[in-house]
Amino acid sequence: MSEPAMNSEVVRREWPLSLGVNIDHIATLRQARYALDGESENCEPDVLLAAATCLRAGASGITVHLRGDRRHMQDRDIFRLRSELEMKMNLEMGNTAEMVEIALRVRPEEVCLVPENREEVTTEGGLEVAGQMGVLRRTVERLQGSGILVSLFIEPEVGQIAAAGELGVAMVELHTGAFSNAVGGALVAERERLARGAKLATDLGMRVNAGHGINYRNVGMMREIGEIRELNIGHAIISRSVVVGLEVAVGEMLGLMRGEG
Repeated sequence: MSEPAMNSEVVRREWPLSLGVNIDHIATLRQARYALDGESENCEPDVLLAAATCLRAGASGITVHLRGDRRHMQDRDIFRLRSELEMKMNLEMGNTAEMVEIALRVRPEEVCLVPENREEVTTEGGLEVAGQMGVLRRTVERLQGSGILVSLFIEPEVGQIAAAGELGVAMVELHTGAFSNAVGGALVAERERLARGAKLATDLGMRVNAGHGINYRNVGMMREIGEIRELNIGHAIISRSVVVGLEVAVGEMLGLMRGEG
């Protein structure tokens, strides 16, 4: 797809753009057939093998979302990935007592707190930070006190970014859903909204990641926002891997992120 002209004020990249691959839908495929089989030897595809393949292809880390309803990733997946692979793990989770205790046991490098609705197919929006400062502060302090970097999955809105900064989190992940669904002039506007949000978060001392709906057609526009450090991409890569294989799919995405395609 052709990309709209970029506002020159937001064109700056002082570091490489890294890729965290979300492998939740590897587990989704497995659960479609083997949800009741537990740890049967027949269970496939193997999330550990998928994660290792992504890392071999150049991913900087693996993202996994352990949902309360366990619709895809299971507890055993998270612990197995942690114990058997040397990698940066970004554990997405809801802000619940159960998940905080699991995170403290797993000790991933990063935890990203996300909103969670059992009725949704995938995460539909950013976390309401400004209205939950008290409960979020307790979780952030517990996780960061144990050496885990905390990120908040938020909309690129001034109020949410400012609230995240007030909580003292290490990073935010900007929700790119509106950008990914936009077309024409709305696409340009959403990209510039992301750019403004990324700059504000950076100015407040937070690292900026982004994710949700990013694919092979729009990822180049993310490359133009210099403050964004990492993209977390799952569905597009897993979908592409059905045709070309997972290692190739990751490599193709990294090439686009580097401006090679």
